Amino acid sequence: MQIVETTNEGLKRAYSVTISAKQISDQIEGEVKRIAPQVQMQGFRPGKVPANLIRKMHGAALHQDALNSSIREAMDKLVEDNDLRPAMQPQIELGEGYEEGKDAELSVSLEVLPRIETPSTDGLKIEKLVVPVADSQVDEAVERIAGQQKSFKDAAKTRKAAEGDQVVCDFLGKVDGVAFEGGAAEQQAIEIGAGRLIPGFEEQLVGLKAGDEKQITVTFPEQYPAEHLAGKEATFDITVHQIKVEAETTIDDEFAKQLGLEGLDQLRTLMRGQLEQETAGLTRTQMKRALLDQLAAGHDFDVPPSMVDAEFQQIWMQLVQEAAREEDPEAAQKEIEAEKDDYRKIAERRVRLGLLLSEIGQANNVQVSQQEMQQLMMQAAQQYRPEDRERFFQFVQSDPMAAAQLRAPLYEDKVIDFLIDQAEVTEREVTREELQAAIEADESSDSAKKAPARKTAAKKPAAKKTAAKTDETEEKPAAAKAPAKKAPAKKPAAAKKADGDDAAKPAAKKAPAKKAPAKKPAAKKSDAAS
Repeated sequence: MQIVETTNEGLKRAYSVTISAKQISDQIEGEVKRIAPQVQMQGFRPGKVPANLIRKMHGAALHQDALNSSIREAMDKLVEDNDLRPAMQPQIELGEGYEEGKDAELSVSLEVLPRIETPSTDGLKIEKLVVPVADSQVDEAVERIAGQQKSFKDAAKTRKAAEGDQVVCDFLGKVDGVAFEGGAAEQQAIEIGAGRLIPGFEEQLVGLKAGDEKQITVTFPEQYPAEHLAGKEATFDITVHQIKVEAETTIDDEFAKQLGLEGLDQLRTLMRGQLEQETAGLTRTQMKRALLDQLAAGHDFDVPPSMVDAEFQQIWMQLVQEAAREEDPEAAQKEIEAEKDDYRKIAERRVRLGLLLSEIGQANNVQVSQQEMQQLMMQAAQQYRPEDRERFFQFVQSDPMAAAQLRAPLYEDKVIDFLIDQAEVTEREVTREELQAAIEADESSDSAKKAPARKTAAKKPAAKKTAAKTDETEEKPAAAKAPAKKAPAKKPAAAKKADGDDAAKPAAKKAPAKKAPAKKPAAKKSDAAS
């Protein structure tokens, strides 16, 4: 085997690799000996089929396996002999005109990870903004819970329905004078102003009182789920039985017991814990941003373009999807196109931070345990149908790349936690508003993390909001995982053609399809107006 370096520019490497015909032939002979005891052929006892007949029967497959095996060995030797750390899978091309019996000429190109001096964890200083939870905030949270637990009491027979009242009525819906399925209900309780029914329905109940009958006219929305009703005008015959008004909710032990708790003290304790958890999450985001900003400011090195491209494509895909959901998709698309360079800077920053975190994690023996990995797999498996979850486990266990992608976010968090533990942390008490303002200020302080603000006061499209998420330093640094010493060789395109039927490969090699969202059950008859 001959390996000749043809390119060494920055992080780019290219090699010419020659695998001798003899090496490939020896691989074939070894494979023949390996499978010979299992080959069966009429007229021969098991394991006694001559080698020349085995080669005749399975020649093409044996040669393909031998070629692929030789290429993998060549790639392992290339990586080891040249002390390479590939950033992505090497690109391998098999020379044109190759055929069995000839030397295999390979062109190999790849990008390598930069050599980074392990960042020092000394001298890190972080200000931790702490938000104490006030009793008044707990009171507000409890009141919100009470507001969500509305109850109604009977009003006087003469009361006319108003906004916020509940109307108990029967209704029958018709299109072109014909009743339609799902358009009728009896003793239906409708809260005026709740917005649970189609536009115009609730508003026309205002002013009605017990015993009234009325016909109302509404138009179903163009995007209504039931296609036979979408955009259609319908009438509803209404018969009112009772008007109810909202009953005042008393926040006491009895109210808490209705929620399944022991009393009001337990409810307040739960609400305080929830508020503290929310603010703790914001505080960690602020600390993480400050920490990563220090790392980014202190390190500037070239990063593999292929990794930046891959990260940018993820960001861009998310932005495009968000733009497509805007009221004016074309305008939203133009806006993100104008800021494309800024998003590429975001991708580059992420990759650089990911490599830094990776180096820090390796140097300080930060690891994801097998138990933690099992928990990650269990959580991820919930996205799949029960019958596909075992296949998902097999897929992750057999595919190092899939396992690395699953492990990366947790690995990153563990490195961040390690750095926070090493840093000199000072606390400062602030309000929630001040904490949020500090986070937003961090977003806008670095042009590589947020696209320039628009000069007009026009409302930004939702795609812009996604940008804030994509660069938020909750900010997933890309590739925050230990780089592999060796990368498995990719099969050359020419080799793939002779690989045989893909369907013969074990199912575990393919990730199972995620379960489809559950279909909504057929609407009850009383739901058609909703």
